[in-house]
Amino acid sequence: MVTLAALCLAAGTMYVSLPVSSFTLRWTHSIEKIEWDEDYEIAGKLLHLSQARIRGSGAGMDPPPNAQLLNGVWHYRLADPWRREIVLARSTYVPDYEVCFEGLCHRMTEWLPISAEPTTLTACASSPPG
Repeated sequence: MVTLAALCLAAGTMYVSLPVSSFTLRWTHSIEKIEWDEDYEIAGKLLHLSQARIRGSGAGMDPPPNAQLLNGVWHYRLADPWRREIVLARSTYVPDYEVCFEGLCHRMTEWLPISAEPTTLTACASSPPG
């Protein structure tokens, strides 16, 4: 049986599995209104942050020292890019997080309501039907 990579989203008792091997997590900073993007690859049971971008800087959100400014966007990689999970606090007062894959971005509310927060993202295994 072939095991495929999948991204698991969990909030409260709700759970969704997305059959993807890589994705971008996108959000807008609640105070500064600046967009952030983080590119992840699913590597076994871990999420690997391959690259991140910040479209500006502001209070408490300066890019790391190794960041490069390209066309007004800070690009960087973290020294420790491995994550077992990502925990997101969601709020009705700001636009919801987006998960982008296969060329399209989707607000998390397509799968889990904001009221079910916090939302945890992890790598999970899924098996194809059949």
